[in-house]
Amino acid sequence: MPQHKSAAKAWRQSLNRRMRNKAMKTRIKNTVKKFLATLETGTVEEAEAAFRQAQSIIQRAVSKGTLHWRTAARKISRLSTRLEAKKSAGKEA
Repeated sequence: MPQHKSAAKAWRQSLNRRMRNKAMKTRIKNTVKKFLATLETGTVEEAEAAFRQAQSIIQRAVSKGTLHWRTAARKISRLSTRLEAKKSAGKEA
């Protein structure tokens, strides 16, 4: 346990930040899973909508300080690559 008042406050703040970051990361994982599932089973339009939602949530995590901007850029880039592959596969078929 913290011995000083300021240390106790810092401890409370770190717990709050941890819970907020954990919730945001879980939300990111769920939206990415939803996008990937839509990519496999849904149409290109549905996949694009799911991609926009996932991208929005990832960018929001960056603005809140939960994710580093380069991590977010990498995640979005990988999702975008998967979406573009689906689009090009649809044009060939």
